[in-house]
Amino acid sequence: ALKLHTGRSRNDQVSTDLRLWLRRTIDDLDARFLELERALVGQAQRHADTVMPGHTHVQPAQPVLLAHHLLAHVEMLERDRGRLADARRRVNVSVLGSGALAGAAFALDRESVAGELGFDGVSANSIDASGDRDFVAEALFVCALAMVHLSRMAEEIAWWSSPSFGFVRVADAFSTGSSMLPNKRNPDPAELVRGRAAGMVGALTVVLTLLKGLPLGCQRDLQEDKAPLFAATRTLGESLSVLTGLVATLEWDVDRLRQAAEQGHTTAVAVADTLVEEGVAFRNAHHIVGSLVRAAEAANLQLAELTDEAISVALADSDDARARELAGDAALATRLRKAATLDGALARCDVIGGTAPNRVRTALDAAAERLGMQVGRTIKSQTEG
Repeated sequence: ALKLHTGRSRNDQVSTDLRLWLRRTIDDLDARFLELERALVGQAQRHADTVMPGHTHVQPAQPVLLAHHLLAHVEMLERDRGRLADARRRVNVSVLGSGALAGAAFALDRESVAGELGFDGVSANSIDASGDRDFVAEALFVCALAMVHLSRMAEEIAWWSSPSFGFVRVADAFSTGSSMLPNKRNPDPAELVRGRAAGMVGALTVVLTLLKGLPLGCQRDLQEDKAPLFAATRTLGESLSVLTGLVATLEWDVDRLRQAAEQGHTTAVAVADTLVEEGVAFRNAHHIVGSLVRAAEAANLQLAELTDEAISVALADSDDARARELAGDAALATRLRKAATLDGALARCDVIGGTAPNRVRTALDAAAERLGMQVGRTIKSQTEG
């Protein structure tokens, strides 16, 4: 028993233990990320044709498919998974044999021990290894950014579940009542995820501040890295699991989403793009459609309801010579009204990564296949129905 400590130090042993623990924890977190992604993709499959308003500056901007919006969150989570995998590679390095500072004084086979413990390799410098906690800071950064992403998702759920929006209903299992107000349905789990993101940013700040003034080699300060790391990974894991259940049970109001997409003349840019195809400079097309929006608002109409005469007037008043030539073209007026519909505007965004229905279905199938889910079945049944 007295020989067990030979060639070892508390410094390299603690770092090794922490790396082994964090490696397992990262693998668990990755599995939880996958479950949340599957919940999002499952919702997207059920609502592959559902239209909603896309927003910029918290204002209606363009119509998008709900599936496209949900897949945007999947993309964020995939980047989080990528960062986790990248961090895991730097975690998975054995420091055993570094000793207290200068390296072990015996002919230890460091690589053999590393292999038995499942490490990818061994550290190259004993001084660096004894005081290195970059892997802790990096893991905390990944956790903090992931929680920021979850907070953004939770923020949308909290807003959209309000009757003021009425986009979605949170299941009873993920809602709470009020201690005073009997009419309330509060999305408390989403709010708590949003709130705990603040503590995650704080945990990262603690460790970065802890490290900034340390000289090389092991310092006792480093024992203070454990509490923020343990708390952060636990919080992230719990938040992923809670949001997975919440997202999987959301009920979307398809009609309300479509009605909201029709507010704010969200198809205006599609009308402008159609004019550009006819040879009108985009900046002039922008001005023309702006006048059409004003005309529609004055008449309490949608852009798709404007008359040939109203469209002709806007074209004739333009500084663009090509636009003036097009004034009175009935076929063009019909095309502009078609572009001004939700379906017409969606169809125009037909590029990789765009919200055109065929592009979203392709992206949705790719995500489902990657996640080991049924591809296309839900979309097909909904389309046929």
